[in-house]
Amino acid sequence: MEASTTVEKAVDVLFHLHVTPRPVGVTDLGRALGLPKSSAHRLLAALAKRGLVDRDDRGRYRPGIALLALGLGVLDSEPIVAAARQVLEAGARDLGETHFLVGARGGRLLVLDKAEGSGFLRASPQVGSSVPVHATAVGKLQLAFAPEDLEPFDREAFTGQTLVDPLDLEREVERTRVTGVAANRGEWIPGLSVVAAPVFHAGVLAGCVAIAASSPRLDALDAELGPNGVVDRMRAAAEAVAARLGGLGLAGDSS
Repeated sequence: MEASTTVEKAVDVLFHLHVTPRPVGVTDLGRALGLPKSSAHRLLAALAKRGLVDRDDRGRYRPGIALLALGLGVLDSEPIVAAARQVLEAGARDLGETHFLVGARGGRLLVLDKAEGSGFLRASPQVGSSVPVHATAVGKLQLAFAPEDLEPFDREAFTGQTLVDPLDLEREVERTRVTGVAANRGEWIPGLSVVAAPVFHAGVLAGCVAIAASSPRLDALDAELGPNGVVDRMRAAAEAVAARLGGLGLAGDSS
């Protein structure tokens, strides 16, 4: 194989392993990608040598830890991640619930960063994972303020609360555009509620910050903080990230 073709095939291998939920054997991988078994084996051996794929005790392959490190390194180099990290950590510490930074990348909504709380969702979704557009608060914000950054998506019904009807979703997006914040109640994960606010930079949507908690816990937070307490907190968090993204507090700030 020529060098350019080899690189393309290696990338195909990595993407195939990424979307496959279980480890894959050499034969199955070659069949899926239309590669001779010998070619698939050479590609996997080269990728494994660099830690980009891992081989289990049954000879099957999955994405390697070096690939994760590369991905996280890319995210860490994003200005909005640097701008948001301390804001997310402060919010998670003060409210006890996980805070997320989400943005559109490559036509999908990706978790760019998160600060773990002590509540309902300590482990999911992970940094680098994608979230559904139509069933999330951050997705509604993206549709309201920068729909052109998204590829077409399916309206899968995750729960009975998921907005799958185009008119229902359109009405919710318009409401989001007017209020400037978004929420979902069990639309993606049963029992999970999310409130999100947009981060604008130079007049463009740069990302969204969100708090995720069990629905009863989010209601309790609103009761503790007062009317619109959680919404106001997320608006303030988004404004803080926008200010830091614009250069305020990025140097020498330990707050």
